[in-house]
Amino acid sequence: MKRILLLVSATILLGITGLYFFQEKMIFHPTVLQQDYSFNFEQDFEELFLTADDGAVINALHFKREQPKGIIVYYHGNAGDLSRWGTIVTPFLDFNYEVLIMDYRSYGKSTGIISEAALYSDAQLFYNEAKSLFSENKIIVYGRSLGTAMAAYVASNNQPQQLILETPFYDFKELARQKMLNLPIAGLLKYEFPSYRFIKTVKCPVTVIHGTADRVVPYASGLELYQAIPGDRGKLVTIKGGTHNDLIRYPAFHDAISDVLD
Repeated sequence: MKRILLLVSATILLGITGLYFFQEKMIFHPTVLQQDYSFNFEQDFEELFLTADDGAVINALHFKREQPKGIIVYYHGNAGDLSRWGTIVTPFLDFNYEVLIMDYRSYGKSTGIISEAALYSDAQLFYNEAKSLFSENKIIVYGRSLGTAMAAYVASNNQPQQLILETPFYDFKELARQKMLNLPIAGLLKYEFPSYRFIKTVKCPVTVIHGTADRVVPYASGLELYQAIPGDRGKLVTIKGGTHNDLIRYPAFHDAISDVLD
């Protein structure tokens, strides 16, 4: 019995140690592009490189329109790079909005060491780029999945026209605890992403879009975040049967986007 207990304890300790030292690999799933990689989209776009305060170079795409109504600053999910996400955001151009989308550090062509503080700083850096092109009343901030934390952070510290959150979470630590079968890991996580805290100081209208069959970020988490939006600025769009990555298949999703962008 003692040997079994020791084995179980050692296994748990090893798992906790691995969780702490390798949590970036569990949270972030970047794909890397060569620096000479050439993006290819049918729409008019410009590739941007902005330098962060610590010297990291952050890559982005600026999709353009003639006589646009404004610009969407888009923060993407935790996997892939701009070669994929660029295709995902181009339908927004049909609403006559330009789109600015960045790759996080270590994603695509972006460089630098990833951290929560760096992600927020880079997110603000690209919002500032949008502000150099448009007044804030023409800027819409959009976050998807992991990117909803960056989007909520930016919206809480600025005055955009709108905030759209697709498949957001209320509290990343609580979500991680649920995924790890309720193990007491909150104190080990280096990443908080407290969306619930940011949302409380957002002053613009907020649209939350979430599918009821989402197994990555449960619908209940998005609902809880919606309920934390102060005043009557929040709108919840429930996609019945929608999962984490297929909301674009549902008419309700397109109706929600049209309501905001039209």
